Amino acid sequence: MSLVEHLYELRNRLAIALIAVGVTSVIGFIWYDTGFFGWPSLGDLLIGPYCAVTESARPTLSTDGTCTLAATGVFDQFNLRLRVGITAGVVLASPIWLYQLWAFVAPGLYSRERRYALIFVSIASVLFVAGAVLAYLVVTQGLNFLLTIGAGVQLTLLTGESYFGLIIALLLIFGVSFELPLLTVMLNLAGVLSYGMLRKARRGLIFGLFVFAAVATPGGDPFSMLALALALVVLFELALQIVRINDRRRARQRAASGIDSWDPDEPSPIDTSPSMIDASPSPLPGPAETPVPDAVPRRVDDAT
Repeated sequence: MSLVEHLYELRNRLAIALIAVGVTSVIGFIWYDTGFFGWPSLGDLLIGPYCAVTESARPTLSTDGTCTLAATGVFDQFNLRLRVGITAGVVLASPIWLYQLWAFVAPGLYSRERRYALIFVSIASVLFVAGAVLAYLVVTQGLNFLLTIGAGVQLTLLTGESYFGLIIALLLIFGVSFELPLLTVMLNLAGVLSYGMLRKARRGLIFGLFVFAAVATPGGDPFSMLALALALVVLFELALQIVRINDRRRARQRAASGIDSWDPDEPSPIDTSPSMIDASPSPLPGPAETPVPDAVPRRVDDAT
């Protein structure tokens, strides 16, 4: 394909991805307060951790005692619903726009590279979902701590914008952080990191994971920090064992090939004799060179 054809293909695939996100965003906008097929509405799912907080820590704004958030502006409810709907649309349309991205990139990869890419993308998706689920489960404990730390002196009135911003930030941070062990395995497969290097730096890396969890979590509560740090430590230990197995496999392959037993002061035993090329095509006739008269001096520099 020419460059223009590649640009046309990119335009078409981006259009398909944007149309898919637009359609699913409409679904997310409707799903915000309407349940489908027995599932609760998206608003009820997101407000669930806040409603699980003890009643003494959250004020009741509605007259019937239901769990609700506050809004301070006229357009706050619409803007929040639109934001949540677009976020849900991007997530729901992820299989479509990920496929469009893959279909654009895959023709330029070898079969082995495509196989590795599919494996890593699948594992990365599972890790991201696992991190988001963990964030959803621990956010209630974090809110309990943050909303009761005032000891009755203050009563926090959460707006929908601040609460949903915290929830979405936690889901994204936990999901992205769970990709760090996968990055470690990828660097080992690329030959950048080895098991020996990671084992020597294990204590420092674990300490770094705790520091990263303390800085990355937006709420600042100890429950979210500890949950993220402990989960990352477990995933790091699992990645470390995968690296150890991979390094042992490489060592067995090197031992079987005998590369390590070669004497560096002796010539390599690899056969470097040239091989015959069968049915080599005859060179195409090129343009005839114009002879340069001897009277004309040749001005040739070093680069030429």
